[in-house]
Amino acid sequence: MEQNQQNLKRGLLPRHVQFIALAGMIGTGIFKGSSDTLNMAGPSVVLAYLIGGMLLFIVMTALGEMAIAFPNLNVQNLVNKAFGFRISFIVGWLYWINWVIVTVVELLAAGSFLQFWFPNAPLWLLSFFCALVIVGINLFQVKYYGEMEFWFAGIKIIALIAFIILGILIILGIFPSNIHDPFSNYTAHGGFFPHGLKGTVSAFLVVMFSYGGAELIGVAVTETKDSERVLPQVIKGTVWRVIIFYIFPILIICGIIPWDKVTGQDSPFVQVFSLSGLPGAAHVMNFVLLTAVLSAANSGIYATSRTLYSMAQSGEAPKLLLKTTKNGIPLNGITITSICIIIGLFLAYLTPDQVISYLMSIPGFTVILIWISICSAQLKLRPHYKHQPAFKLVWYPTTTFVAIGSLLLIFIIFMFNMDNLIGSSVCLLAVSVLTIISFLVKPKNK
Repeated sequence: MEQNQQNLKRGLLPRHVQFIALAGMIGTGIFKGSSDTLNMAGPSVVLAYLIGGMLLFIVMTALGEMAIAFPNLNVQNLVNKAFGFRISFIVGWLYWINWVIVTVVELLAAGSFLQFWFPNAPLWLLSFFCALVIVGINLFQVKYYGEMEFWFAGIKIIALIAFIILGILIILGIFPSNIHDPFSNYTAHGGFFPHGLKGTVSAFLVVMFSYGGAELIGVAVTETKDSERVLPQVIKGTVWRVIIFYIFPILIICGIIPWDKVTGQDSPFVQVFSLSGLPGAAHVMNFVLLTAVLSAANSGIYATSRTLYSMAQSGEAPKLLLKTTKNGIPLNGITITSICIIIGLFLAYLTPDQVISYLMSIPGFTVILIWISICSAQLKLRPHYKHQPAFKLVWYPTTTFVAIGSLLLIFIIFMFNMDNLIGSSVCLLAVSVLTIISFLVKPKNK
């Protein structure tokens, strides 16, 4: 069994890690969730994405400096080092639950995009087919997973750039369209804050869901070559790219389509490309959206299986999860995750119309708790660094306290919002059950 613990391979290259972090964040949250946030907040939703991006940068930088100060430790290992077995147990399993739900959401979104071409096929069946493809990819060596993720993410990044360029040309009137005075859409239809500040705040839960996945670099670090040099580059590059790939597209959508005309039935991106009049543009964009959410689901399978493996090493999960293939793939972790995903997809059979919206609210809560744990771990561990890393969070500890305070405020506001009853109930139930179990599980002897 001890031999199995050494079997994860360092096969991820810098470009793989960069795109894995992007892939985890650019998926359903922007391509499908943007319709929800626009309906909640109108054009002012860009402020929610901007503030969320600032919090994202603080969390990512805090995680990056800890990963450099304590090489070869992932997110769950760092929380364990800071707060011990019990908190690490809760955070680790919560992170796994978070990514299982995110993966189910991404696969359901993939099924919904396939319905663009196969409108009579049931959502659960199309999503199940997508699940088989993604699980199959994760059974290959990690370097092949990284390569697949690189091209998956590359497709959606190129598409987002094309979308931004086309949108700007339409708004400026350079590209012919039937859109008249697009700038008025930012202030018409109820103004920039059509639902007031409350509407902007209400969009934060989907925003947090959207940005969740950034911390995936803290999982991939144990399989990354030359991580001390790679991590700062990845963090700096990822954050500004994600902010651009969220805020610019949202501004373009609001300029071309009045926010109250975003239906939610099709992705706003498909709606914009349909309005462009380009032959087959909507079909091309729908294909891109499909690859985008499959990419995020691909990251989800990776994150869940590696989290289970890491927890098994520290005694927070059963030892059977340490089993790997000869290629270094945590087979049992992927199997258990796959079973849970199938159960999640069964919900689409029961409630095909509401399932994506219901499930999307849950990871928003869990992401906030995980980000708080990362920032709290940094506060605890910073005084204990043996060597101060060159890459550090500026204005510490003020920035860390601001992030923790902001995240706690967002969490509390949403806990008392009855519209989020399902998400908050599931989150509180999960934390409560994990807390009880953490007292029953004995830590692994050092």
